[in-house]
Amino acid sequence: MGFIRRHWTPREADEWRKEDWIAIVLSAISYILLTVGSALSFLLLTSGFVILGLGIVITVLMYWVIDPKLKTISEEYEKKQKNYLKELEKIQKWEVAE
Repeated sequence: MGFIRRHWTPREADEWRKEDWIAIVLSAISYILLTVGSALSFLLLTSGFVILGLGIVITVLMYWVIDPKLKTISEEYEKKQKNYLKELEKIQKWEVAE
């Protein structure tokens, strides 16, 4: 098992874990780096392009950390939504039949 967990059950994915905190920190850092890097890149400064590239790398890393949890939660939500719609359709058919 690595430092970053990649496989989740729906119940575990819904709880706050270290991956969430890592994503929070990385998102703040990436936002700052992307903003500063973009501004400096518009001025055609080499440091701006380096900072912008670093911001892009941090953003990809953030996505890599949090995406498995988001996919698991989304799949579980879709299952619940599908069951709800089936149940709603049964109720509507029953009311129309009367």
